[in-house]
Amino acid sequence: MIRSDRPSRLGGLLLGVLAALTLAIATGGNLAASSWAFIVESVRVLMLTTFDLDAYVYSALRDGASGFLLKDTPPAGPLSAITVVAAGDGLLAPSITRRPIAEFARLPDTARSTARALDGVTVREQEVLGLIARGLSNAEIAEHLHLGQATIKTHVGRLLFKLTARDRAQLVIIAYESGLVRPAL
Repeated sequence: MIRSDRPSRLGGLLLGVLAALTLAIATGGNLAASSWAFIVESVRVLMLTTFDLDAYVYSALRDGASGFLLKDTPPAGPLSAITVVAAGDGLLAPSITRRPIAEFARLPDTARSTARALDGVTVREQEVLGLIARGLSNAEIAEHLHLGQATIKTHVGRLLFKLTARDRAQLVIIAYESGLVRPAL
């Protein structure tokens, strides 16, 4: 156990999770009604639940959660997930990601064309967004595009701002919803 006299980011994350879960329970499980607006902006929320329902996943992500994990995850999974989310990245349990991707792939082209547009996003930022959606890290994107990591971080920051996304998980959703990236079938 690590002991410290000052609060940690991990402690803030855990408090955010507990606050969100308490509110969700108090509102009858309605995650949207829990309105996490009072939680400090820097806190990342990781949902841990037994409910493997797409509606809960979508609701949690729309409300700002950075990750969604099921309780049947192996013992090392939650600690790893907390570390990933605390670092500012997004995380979804693999069993959860398959269904939304498959559902999106079944949508007709007309539904895709009405998805969120990428207006104001430069061609280079679209390249970066596509690589984020494919799961590449900043270092891997920098290597792939032959750019510095600082440049990639700048592009990611601009994407987060322009698309009003909270984290990389939401950028991935936007990439798929906009049709920029299509799932490999």
